[in-house]
This record gives sequence, C-alpha cells and structure tokens, in this order.
Amino acid sequence: MDRSHADDLLFAQRCAAGDEDAWERFVREYRPLLYRAADALDATGRARELADALYADLFARSLFTYFHGRSSLATWLRAVLSQRYIDALRAARRLEPLDDAAEPADTRGEAATADPERPRYLEAMQRALDAAVSALADRDRMRLACYYVQSMTLAAIGRLTGEHEATVSRHLTRTRRVIRDEVERRLREAFSDDQVAACFASVSADPGTIDITGMLGLEGESRERSSF
Repeated sequence: MDRSHADDLLFAQRCAAGDEDAWERFVREYRPLLYRAADALDATGRARELADALYADLFARSLFTYFHGRSSLATWLRAVLSQRYIDALRAARRLEPLDDAAEPADTRGEAATADPERPRYLEAMQRALDAAVSALADRDRMRLACYYVQSMTLAAIGRLTGEHEATVSRHLTRTRRVIRDEVERRLREAFSDDQVAACFASVSADPGTIDITGMLGLEGESRERSSF
C-alpha cells in the first residue's frame, strides 16, 4: 500500500463493510466522478450505463476488496471503468453481423483516445519500450525487425540467422517476455499498479503513435506499429 493513499484504503474498507456514512460520502463525492469519467469515455452518454453498473457492483459484490491502496481511489475507479468500456467495445464488435457491402468500422481506439490520461500513457510507454529494446542484444533486435517490420516468416528468418524456425520462435517469445517485463518494471517507477494496468489496456486497444521502427534502427524501412 502507498502510505499516501491510506485514507482512501480505509474509506474503501468502510464501504465494503456496509458503513452507511461511508456510502453516503461515496455517493456524494465519487458517483459524480464516475459520471464525469464515463462522459470523457463516450460523449453520447452510453458509458454512463457502465458507470451505474460499476456502482451497483461496488455495492452488491463488494468490489472494494480489490482496491489495495496502491493508487488513489479515484484513479482506481477510473481505471476499472475504462477497462470495462474497452471490454464492452470488444464484445460489441464480436457480436456485430458481417456486412460485405459495408465498410468495416475501426473502433479500436474509441475508448483509448477518450481517456484523458492517454497522452501521458503513450509517452511513458514509448520511453519504456525505447529503453527495453535498446538493451537487447543485436541479434534479438534483428529477429524482431525481421518478424514485425519486414513481415518475414519464421523459416525465412531462420535461413538468415542459421537457426531452425522453432528456435527463432522460441527466441522471439523470450524476447517479447523480456521486453514486457522491462517495460512493466520501468512503468512502475512512475505509476501505481492500477495506472500500469490502465496504461497497458489503453495501448493494447490502440498503439497510437508508438512506433517500433525507430527502436529497431529501421527508420528508412516500412513502418509498423506494435505494443508487443
């Protein structure tokens, strides 16, 4: 627990225990915050239904027990609501009927771009990725460049590196894991656990301006974006 959020943790515990005074304060102070966060995600007001559902779950299912005080309660609530909105968008896309005559709608970044914290998350993620990729061995960076930027097959990369394609696959998996662990470690130096989760959710929904070509030393090659 972050000591600076001890009061928020105690307040959440009181709400989870059904303290009427605590709930009155939550309704007065935090329910409007949820509505403002919902309106920031979707100006049409549709996200307010998710805010109401989250409020109901906090009351009926004691979701407060998942709050551990590593960030402010307000930040945690916004992160949970944002993730639910992203999940709802993905679920809706899976259920949409296919229409050959219609242009496919790209709603990938609807939730991400509405998040007021998104510019900060993108900047932090870019810095963390730059550092993580720069620390890799040259051979690991080359495999990444061949696979993600040049779109080469595992077999083609194996012929280039003198490795079996299964070995190339194992190296790529290991390298992605190393990058993920290092990025997460660096993000935790600046963000709480909840904010790190929100950062990954935002970037996974839409990598935005994050560009791996510069990290791999391929500015002149075909450009491709990825959040690994």
